[in-house]
Amino acid sequence: MNSWNIGDVKISRIIESESPWPGTFILPNATPENMLKYADWLQPHFMDAKGKLIMSIHALVIESKGKRIVVDTCIGNDKVRSNPVWSKLKLPFLDNLKQVGCTRDNVDHVVCTHLHVDHVGWNTTLENDKWVPTFKNAKYIIGGTEWDFWSHFDGADMRDPVEDSVRPVVDSGHAQLVDSTHKITDEVWLEPTPGHTPGHHSVRISSRGHDAVITGDLMHHPIQCQFPEWDDSFDSDGAMAKKTRRAFCERYADTGVLVFGTHFGTPSAGKITKHGDSFRFSA
Repeated sequence: MNSWNIGDVKISRIIESESPWPGTFILPNATPENMLKYADWLQPHFMDAKGKLIMSIHALVIESKGKRIVVDTCIGNDKVRSNPVWSKLKLPFLDNLKQVGCTRDNVDHVVCTHLHVDHVGWNTTLENDKWVPTFKNAKYIIGGTEWDFWSHFDGADMRDPVEDSVRPVVDSGHAQLVDSTHKITDEVWLEPTPGHTPGHHSVRISSRGHDAVITGDLMHHPIQCQFPEWDDSFDSDGAMAKKTRRAFCERYADTGVLVFGTHFGTPSAGKITKHGDSFRFSA
């Protein structure tokens, strides 16, 4: 577990899993040859010696103005998934959350940056063969555009996580459908970053002159700072996603804003800097 202070705001990272992945699973251009040739700056935190991407699936807990806010809830336990590595997991995620003071009863908000499988899993847990909201007293902050799109999407890989991890919190009245500029506290608000999905948003934090942003999946890995125009296999709108990535890097490069990559390996947080006509990410 890692923790950071952004002014009066505390951010903690709760890892569900972390390991090297073949880069081409996400980024077709991220072959081991390309990674080792162009991106040695990523070692040791974000790439291993064989050119695989070090990836993390984690949640970020924000404590602001007396509120506990969980951003993205990973894959979850007990769920049947097409990727066998993610199917029917039995992981101690909820116990790990308790280490930062989060229980199933005292979380105030759950923010979904978007509704992909690895960002909504712990929204629900299985009780008496029924999927119920994990955090019973929380409001689940879900983009209205995002819900409108995925709630009618017919592809099985997306329908399954929507049906077992999102629709139950909507049907139970726990969801709050919002636009992508929604303010959660005076220190925490959403920022539109569409392209990866139609209603994708990032999370901005600002307190006492200190600033941070949680990317969501507008980028999966720091190599996308160097190559924001590389194709990403999971982007809904590739052209918009590339435009959003470059604009994000332009906005935050050399500003001192701490950037939290939702899938970046440990330590996951760092700063974007300009590097010629592109960018780098330094932890």
